[in-house]
Amino acid sequence: MNNKFNSPTYEITPQTMAVLVHCDERGHTGAWILEESDDYYVDNSPSKVIDQSCRFFGSSLKGRQEGTFNVCRITHKAPISIDPSNGMYFFPTTSPVNPRCSWIAHSHVAQVNNLKDNFTEIVFNNGRKLPIQVSFGSIQNQLHRTAQFRFLLDKRISHLRPQAADRVAEPFAQILE
Repeated sequence: MNNKFNSPTYEITPQTMAVLVHCDERGHTGAWILEESDDYYVDNSPSKVIDQSCRFFGSSLKGRQEGTFNVCRITHKAPISIDPSNGMYFFPTTSPVNPRCSWIAHSHVAQVNNLKDNFTEIVFNNGRKLPIQVSFGSIQNQLHRTAQFRFLLDKRISHLRPQAADRVAEPFAQILE
C-alpha cells in the first residue's frame, strides 16, 4: 500500500527500513519511506526526514553526526543513531548534503548483492529487494562502519547502565531501611 503524507512531522520508527530519495516528474524531491509492511511518500527530502526524527529524540542530524565522530572518528557519510535504545541506526548512501542521498536502516539489511552498472541490491530481512545506484563497495563499507559505530556506542551505553541504575536506586534503598 502506498500512502502520501504532507506532514512535516513524520517520524522514523523501528519498522522503518529505508528513507529513499524520490523525484517526481516536475523535479520536486520528496522521500519514499519503506517500512516492514507499508510504504509512504513524504513531501520532504530524506535527510530532512532523518533530521526531524533526530530532533524528535532530542538532537539533530548534525548533532548525531558529531556524536558519531566523538565515538569512532567517522567524518564523511557518517552513520547515525536516531535512537540507540530502539536499535535505530541509519547510514547514508552518499553525502547527506547531496540531494540524491537516501538512508538505510542497518538492522533491516539481511544481505547486499553486487549488480552491474554500479548498482547494488539491498535485501531486507523481510525479503524485499531494493536496487540502488551506489557501488557494492560503498554499501559494504557503510554497513561495516555502521556495525563498528553500533558496537562502540552500545559498549559505552552498557558500561554506563549499571552505574546509572545504582545512582537512581540508592535513594530508595535508604528509605526502605
